[in-house]
Amino acid sequence: MSDVRLVLTTFPDLETARRTGRVLVEEGLAACINLLPGVESIYRWQGKVDQAAEVLGILKTTTDGCQALEQRLAALHPYEVPEIVAMEPAAVSARYAEWLTGSVKPEA
Repeated sequence: MSDVRLVLTTFPDLETARRTGRVLVEEGLAACINLLPGVESIYRWQGKVDQAAEVLGILKTTTDGCQALEQRLAALHPYEVPEIVAMEPAAVSARYAEWLTGSVKPEA
C-alpha cells in the first residue's frame, strides 16, 4: 500500500490553475501539480446540462496531507462545488514515492 495520493480537480482557466497549484506546492500540501489545459467538460449543474472548457489539475500528495490539501483547495477554488477526487495509485516507484513524501509537509 502506497502513501501517495493523486487528487484530481478542474479549474476555469490556466491562470487560476497555476496560481492555486503554486500556493498548494509552496505551502507543502502537494509535491507537484500537472496542468492539462484543453479539457472539455459536460456536466449537470442546477438542473441543466452545461459544458465548459476547463483545465485539469492532477495534484500529488500523501495520505496524511490529503485532508489538509482538500480543505485548502476548497478555500482557494473559485467554483461553488469544486471537483476534488482523491485516488490511491495501484503502483508507485519507490524513488518517486520517497521524493513525493519528502516534499509534502502539511504542517509547514
